[in-house]
Amino acid sequence: MVLTNQSLQSYNTFGIDVSAKYFSEIKSTDDFKALITEPGFEKEEKLILGGGSNILFTKNVDGLVIKNSLPGIKIIKEDPYHSWIKVAAGEPWHPFVLYCVERNLAGIENLSLIPGLVGAAPMQNIGAYGVEIKDTCEEVEAVNMATGEEEIFNNAACEFGYRESIFKHKLKGQFLITAVTFKLNKIFKPNIHYGDIKRTLEEMRVQEITIKAVSDAVITIRSSKLPDPKVIGNAGSFFKNPVVSRKLFNTLISKNPLMPNYPQKNGEVKIPAGWLIEQCGWKGKVVGNTGAHKSQSLVLVNYGHATGHEIYDLALQIRQSVKEKFDIDITTEVNIV
Repeated sequence: MVLTNQSLQSYNTFGIDVSAKYFSEIKSTDDFKALITEPGFEKEEKLILGGGSNILFTKNVDGLVIKNSLPGIKIIKEDPYHSWIKVAAGEPWHPFVLYCVERNLAGIENLSLIPGLVGAAPMQNIGAYGVEIKDTCEEVEAVNMATGEEEIFNNAACEFGYRESIFKHKLKGQFLITAVTFKLNKIFKPNIHYGDIKRTLEEMRVQEITIKAVSDAVITIRSSKLPDPKVIGNAGSFFKNPVVSRKLFNTLISKNPLMPNYPQKNGEVKIPAGWLIEQCGWKGKVVGNTGAHKSQSLVLVNYGHATGHEIYDLALQIRQSVKEKFDIDITTEVNIV
């Protein structure tokens, strides 16, 4: 079924009140193929919408918005050390993580409580606390929106980068991701040295570091730092953490000795964008109907009646102030439409 002039306010976690010329929710690959080949919609601009947790609408969508609700989780292969799980793109991400935690399958527990759907995970190469999707993604199944043909992308073909992939840039808007296969570990090697995980485990008085304990610690941290989109509109981290040259970092650290930093294998250095933004005075600052959250300056929020343009303008102001103070150009993690 295709709806016309459909409000998208409930389909994006910022709660931006825009509408789509046409809107359809798909629950099977066949439904999708039939939709994109329907004569009335062949020439319409198409936008794939997942959980709406990483998108900022700045205008109405003059085209067809397709809500990906493909369901299903299945263990497709096992050996003594690994399990391969195929997950449909429309499955919510966090419940899938819990599905793996309950079965003692390791690899994505550090990605607990990230909002959105599974289909967006490889597109964004989502990551947190030292773990990224590229570490466990075996392959991605997708449908070519121009031809209707199904294609499979292995890990290398996805061209994963920091918060990006081939689907976000080179092939942007050309494919519907239908399923993702993950290779997860039966032998658990905890990754707890990034962020506050180790300290949180100690505060929780965890006696044995298990997959569930790490997941619980991550949930505790994220719940304390990030506002619930159901309570206040937001899309989580709005900006990527910038990676700078060693030369620039040396200049910055000499002036800012307390600057947190994470050296990279290639010699560059990652700096938390939230810290940079906070140093520029944005943490908790309210600008009209929007602002940077009081607990995490990396999160821009909608206090109830903000437009997408208001939030985008705030983002530009923040970027400019960070550039002026630190000579670092922070870029958006959220997709702007």
